[in-house]
Amino acid sequence: MSHFYALLVSALAAGCCPCAADVGDFSLCLQFFYKSWPPKGLTGTPICQRYYNQYQFATLYSRPRRSPWFSAYSYSAPEGKRPSANWKYEPQLAYPGADGNMIPFPPGPPDQNVVDSQAVDLDYINCTYTRGHLNPSLHHRSHDGRSATFTLTNVVPQKMGSNDGPWEVLEQTVNQTLAAYCLGEAHLVTGAIPYRSNNRWLKNHRVAVPEYMWSAYCCPNYNHSLPGELKDTFPTYAAIGRNDRNSTEEIVPVNTTAKKQFRGYDVRKMSLETLEKYLKDRFNTVVSVFYERCGGSD
Repeated sequence: MSHFYALLVSALAAGCCPCAADVGDFSLCLQFFYKSWPPKGLTGTPICQRYYNQYQFATLYSRPRRSPWFSAYSYSAPEGKRPSANWKYEPQLAYPGADGNMIPFPPGPPDQNVVDSQAVDLDYINCTYTRGHLNPSLHHRSHDGRSATFTLTNVVPQKMGSNDGPWEVLEQTVNQTLAAYCLGEAHLVTGAIPYRSNNRWLKNHRVAVPEYMWSAYCCPNYNHSLPGELKDTFPTYAAIGRNDRNSTEEIVPVNTTAKKQFRGYDVRKMSLETLEKYLKDRFNTVVSVFYERCGGSD
């Protein structure tokens, strides 16, 4: 065990960390869900993602896959430059009694408990996938809020053709749409869809690769003077993006005229109901993303 972790464990044993548990329960970060209602139907380990003692977003994490099923957050229009990619991890996945704040990876070889419990930097080095944010830095105003998205518990292996192409366009479009027309709070959930069979992995079954990514937002209070092309984008809207250019086209068709580096990584925009239909088909259970599909009254 490294000196850093020896000190951490010693402090915990001495009762020097009064921190509440942020792993295993969403009760401390329900504000990131519409009506304080986390999505139903998916199973995993809840994480209230804390940075500098402030909750920034929520993640449902899959320990066996070492990657998130979804991240949920509240939108705020971005300000300033994109923070540098200072990648972090979740100590409580490795040590249940650890401090709840995400921590930058220290220099040198990672602690084995961290390696066993979650993805680490080495998983993404010399591979053909990028670190694909579920909760993107672009959708947050504060510097800490943007920096907090750079944690590997908020990341799935994403092909560059998706991350730098159609999926990036989707994130920018959502940012522009919500900034211009959402008058109240907007809640977003972005997640991963696994392969139906024969899962793909990084580094010998280290981190599971999703076949698709999905995203949806809920903004019940919006400007009703919408341009024609945006009439069907409120109060909810959703999308699914390809992460494998060789996938079949029944969920997302391929634009054969797209630039070569982006071809096969298309994003299909759709209603929330259509998204939930595809999630039900792939997960073999009813998946509900927002409380009463973003229509529940107070």
